[in-house]
Amino acid sequence: MVSKEPTDEALRSLIDHFPKSSLLISKEDLIPYSFDATATFYQPPLAVLFPSSIADIQWILQWAKANHACILPRGSGTSLSGAVVPQKNSIVLSMAKWNKILEIDRNNLTILVEPGVTTQSVQEEADKLSLFYPPDPGSYKISTIGGNVGHNSGGIRGLKYGVTRNYVLGLEVILPTGQLLWLGNKCMKDSAGYSLKDLFIGSEGTLGIVSKVLLRLIPKPQERQVILASFSTLEAAAEATSAIINAALIPSALEFLDRKTIDCIEQYNPAGFPKESEAVLLIESDGHPQAVRDEIVCILKVLQLYNPLDIKIAEEPKEQEQLWKARKVAFSALARKAPTVLLEDITVPRSALAEMIRKIQQISSQYGVEIAVYAHMGDGNLHPVFLADEQNEDLMEKVYRAMKEIFLYAIKLGGTITGEHGVGLAKKEFLAYQYNKEEFQLLKSIKKILDPDNLLNPGKIFD
Repeated sequence: MVSKEPTDEALRSLIDHFPKSSLLISKEDLIPYSFDATATFYQPPLAVLFPSSIADIQWILQWAKANHACILPRGSGTSLSGAVVPQKNSIVLSMAKWNKILEIDRNNLTILVEPGVTTQSVQEEADKLSLFYPPDPGSYKISTIGGNVGHNSGGIRGLKYGVTRNYVLGLEVILPTGQLLWLGNKCMKDSAGYSLKDLFIGSEGTLGIVSKVLLRLIPKPQERQVILASFSTLEAAAEATSAIINAALIPSALEFLDRKTIDCIEQYNPAGFPKESEAVLLIESDGHPQAVRDEIVCILKVLQLYNPLDIKIAEEPKEQEQLWKARKVAFSALARKAPTVLLEDITVPRSALAEMIRKIQQISSQYGVEIAVYAHMGDGNLHPVFLADEQNEDLMEKVYRAMKEIFLYAIKLGGTITGEHGVGLAKKEFLAYQYNKEEFQLLKSIKKILDPDNLLNPGKIFD
């Protein structure tokens, strides 16, 4: 973190260099860039710059180095870890206007985009060619590809299709020195040396500024079917999930919602989720029509072993869309139930799902903290959602203690403190619990090699 501050003369040189349309400096204009989608974090930046060229980015990096400032790359600000909350002396580098789709290569099934292109735009462009871009974060309508790369974003299709990292073939990156690099290519195989592009995926803007992204597309599945299964206990739903995976069945999505979440969704955006159940599983199979039908039959056989209250199959696209729309508003629905809602993110081995859910229930009761849970259950990624009030200091202290205990238990089960949200500010305190001393030092060494002056997004992931 930068301790000194730019002088008035330095700030004037910044203002003089860029046109008024490219720079925000008034207190009112800076407010939207002072926070992200994470509750409780807020800090105004020095300024917000909308660069119009690589040269602009290189200039501001040199200015920051010379004037005791730092640079924070930012897309749409949907981060859920405080990763794009500025430090005191930050210049926010907004890449949101870098939103062009530069090339679609049908022969190689790739799409080249600027970092400000939204996830939804990539999905829609792929769909026009009967192709498919699977990563599907909850904020896909407004989240940017640059932000997805920075956080290695996942989503509901992670079980079968993986996360953002699995679709990035190449990156154009500007290093803190201003050096411009292209990392990667259109090849499906490449074993030539270290995979440098992978260093920047999930780095939360701490190592370089992404200016272009080359993504892999795949053929669009021919058919989809969705199962909605309800259960009388959370454990039964979790055990059914583990049994589906154990049977070597890999649906495209396997989502979990507990009763608190179901009730909130039905009040906010009714979709017909059974209110009498303690948990539901939302399972999608996609692919060749016959393969989908066969997989659905096998999944139904497994589900029946766990005494579901009810099972419904949605074959029509309209009904499927209604169910997925409801699932995707889970956080919005829960956010209406308390003044402060903290959406957390852990991942455990799928064999440990039932145990982790039982532990979350126990911790909720132990600390008197209300916790809802929904999850990308098929890949072991759980989202405990804390319903709290940041004005209530006693309650927030209990929330913090409960949260820490959940993180530590996930690590004990062989899991991780974050499966898709990243570390940012919110979880950097807990990262050292996941890594041993030598591993943690290696992380810091990579940062120091690529960003020796600590210019890019300092104070995130670790101090």
